[in-house]
Amino acid sequence: MTSSIASGSGPRRSRADRARQVADVLHQQVISGAFGTGVLPDERLLAAEFGASRNTVREALDILRAEGLIDRVPGLGTVVVNRKYAHGLNQLTGLAETLSAHGEVSNEIRVATQVRPPTAVARRLGVPPHEPVVYVERLRRLGELPLSLDLTYLVPDIGLPLLEADLRNTDIFALIEHISGQPLGTAEIGIEALNADAHSAALLEVPAGAALLVLERLSRLDDDRPVDLEYIRFRGDRLTLRALATR
Repeated sequence: MTSSIASGSGPRRSRADRARQVADVLHQQVISGAFGTGVLPDERLLAAEFGASRNTVREALDILRAEGLIDRVPGLGTVVVNRKYAHGLNQLTGLAETLSAHGEVSNEIRVATQVRPPTAVARRLGVPPHEPVVYVERLRRLGELPLSLDLTYLVPDIGLPLLEADLRNTDIFALIEHISGQPLGTAEIGIEALNADAHSAALLEVPAGAALLVLERLSRLDDDRPVDLEYIRFRGDRLTLRALATR
């Protein structure tokens, strides 16, 4: 039985419409590792699976090729050339914890100091407007691959001891829990897609204007006290954000 995802009743649809529909499913299969060997089935098998013409499948593969996920390799076929790493939103975990199965996450500490916070930052952290907070800026890599640029503001009683810790090799979340003596509890998270400015693009080694996933996260201790406000730019071509939602 085929999926017939690209066909169906209703108004006649263009091949481009059907190709996008096929590409969406294939995209998810590629980034989830469904093609274990890294080689996609040939066009004939994909056409049968999706109930689509081979021309439609070719257009779908062209979309994935333009996204940088696959390529055509003589003698092998269509292969996965880039992968994305899932960053779950169900639990409050640091990047190194999340990606531990894929390799070592390292941190280039670009800034670690005290600053006078903008009013909006002070308000969200619950500190007096003129009280210094700790600011940490990190470029984070998985192996040699830059994944994210993290800008973090921390309340002073936790941030100051944190400046003396091993920020290069330790997630800030783990340090917060060690210094505070209590676990993190909840976080308020906002996510949007933005085009990379020239500076961020250079640091993350992507073209200027490339898609970034920008995450704003205010994390609280188990007693509901806000302690950590982050602005994180993720490479959109290497990370995908996932969550389990209930109704």
